[in-house]
Amino acid sequence: MAYILCIETATTNCSVAIAKDDKVISLKEDYDTKYSHAERLHNFIDLVVTDSGITLADLDAVAISKGPGSYTGLRIGVSAAKGLCYALDIPLISVPTLHSLALQVQQNMGFVVPMLDARRMEVYSSVFSNNHVQIRQTEAEVLSENSFRDYLQKGKVFFIGNGVAKFLEICEDNENAEFILNKLPSANEMATIGFSKFLNKEFEDVSYFDPYYLKDFVAG
Repeated sequence: MAYILCIETATTNCSVAIAKDDKVISLKEDYDTKYSHAERLHNFIDLVVTDSGITLADLDAVAISKGPGSYTGLRIGVSAAKGLCYALDIPLISVPTLHSLALQVQQNMGFVVPMLDARRMEVYSSVFSNNHVQIRQTEAEVLSENSFRDYLQKGKVFFIGNGVAKFLEICEDNENAEFILNKLPSANEMATIGFSKFLNKEFEDVSYFDPYYLKDFVAG
């Protein structure tokens, strides 16, 4: 049995969970439109630990959403995760943000395209099969009316994430496109990936791990 603290800060959703093996037993998140990670993250950690009936000393690992996503949000989450791993002498696990977002779509057909808002008409996106196997690498791309056409011609495509609204505005009418709005990455979906990596000892070097920004930081 393993207790894993899951931290998701790649978007405006400040989300924290405790997983007992691959099952979430406590979840706290601020599903808001503004960033509140600096104010809420450590409080949320204390709340889920207490709610789970354990202490920080009972944790076996910390799983962190690795990106892509908000530069500042990722930095705050990774810094907190590293601090806990150092203090408790437990391993750090990284979970690809778009993979965990894709897990929110449970379908037995087609493709899943998680996409996160970047600047202007740009998104961070990837493509997964309906059983959540990644079939196209993560990219930062400028959307056009022809984006993802190859997948839309093959079958249903489920678009999810805060980049979906951008694509909905320009996507040509296509009966295969399904848009899932108002969804953000959550610590709730990190448990499955995190526990699998824990069993396989797929740990990060706490000293040298950095978030997967995908693009350089631009102020303002």
